[in-house]
Amino acid sequence: MKTKGLAPLRIGPWSVFPPFVAAPMAGVTDKPFRAVLKDHRCPLVYTEMISDKALTYANRNTMELLDITGEPRPIAVQIFGSEPAVMAEAARIVEAAGASLIDINMGCPAPKIVRNGEGSCLLKTPDLAVEIAESVVRAVQVPVTVKMRIGWSSGRIVAPELAPRLEAVGVQALTVHGRTREMFYSGQADWSVIAETVGRVSIPVIGNGDVWEPDDALRMLVETGCAAVMIGRGCMGNPWIFSRLVRWAETGEMPPPPSPEERINQALLHLEHIVALKGEDRGVREMRGHLSWYLKGIRGASRLRAEINQAPDRESVVRLLTDYREQARPTPDMP
Repeated sequence: MKTKGLAPLRIGPWSVFPPFVAAPMAGVTDKPFRAVLKDHRCPLVYTEMISDKALTYANRNTMELLDITGEPRPIAVQIFGSEPAVMAEAARIVEAAGASLIDINMGCPAPKIVRNGEGSCLLKTPDLAVEIAESVVRAVQVPVTVKMRIGWSSGRIVAPELAPRLEAVGVQALTVHGRTREMFYSGQADWSVIAETVGRVSIPVIGNGDVWEPDDALRMLVETGCAAVMIGRGCMGNPWIFSRLVRWAETGEMPPPPSPEERINQALLHLEHIVALKGEDRGVREMRGHLSWYLKGIRGASRLRAEINQAPDRESVVRLLTDYREQARPTPDMP
C-alpha cells in the first residue's frame, strides 16, 4: 500500500490521521497507558469500558475510569449496558466529562458482562441494540459510535445486517472485530465479514482483529476497504506500532521495531506514569502485566518477569530493569 491513498478517518468534527487507533481494553487502556500511546503519536485513544449503572451511581472507581482531564483530544469514552434509558443517562455524564466521542460496547465477550445482557450479548438481541444506540444518540451532541463483533457464533453472523440499522439511528462510525463471541480471542479473525459490513453502510467502518504488526494494519485497509484500523492486543507492550505507522504515513518508510534497550526505557517511563497517578503499591502491582508485554520475546525475559513479580517496590523494579538493560546493551568492539 502507498501512503498517497491513505485518507483520514472522519467522525463528526474529528479528522483522525493516520487512520490507526487504539482499542478500548479493560485493565489496559488506563490513563497512564493512554499517555504512552499519545507519546507514540496514536491519533485516537479510548478509555477502558465503563458501566452505565456505575456512572449513574457516581461510583468512585468508575469515576476514575472516566478521568480524561488534561488529555489531548480527540478521546473516546466507551460505555456498556443493556437498558436504553440508563445508557442515555450515562452518555450525558460522559459528554459532560469532556468526551470527544461516545462508543457503545457491543463486543465484550466476558461471561460476567454477557450474563447481564451487555456487551456481545446485544448481538443476540439486535432490536435492543438498535434501541440503545438510538437512545444514546438522542441524549448527546457528540458523535456516537459502536464497537461490535461480527456475531454471536458462526451460525449467527449479524454485523452486515445490524450495521445499516445502527447507521439509520444516527451512529456515526462502527468498529467491527472479525471474531464471534463464541470464539473469544481464539482462531483467526474473519476480515471478509468486515469487508462485507463496509459495503453495507456509508459511515466509516473501523476494522479490528489480528493486527500485530504495522504490515497487518496496512493489509487490513487493503483487504477490507475499512476506513481505519483499530489495534488492541497488538499494542500491548508495543506502542511503537503507532509511531512506526505514523512515520510510514509521513515518509513512506517503515522504521525498524524497537531494540530491547528501547523497550526497557519505555517500560521505565510507563512505570513512572503509573506510579505518579496511582501511587507506588498499586502502580507497581498493575505495572507487572504491562512489563510482561514489554519484555515478550526478549532473551531472559521469563526469569526477569519472575523477579519483577516478586519485587516489593518501585525502586526494586527500576533496579531490575536497569541492570538488565546494561547487560543487554551491546559492547563496542575492542580495537
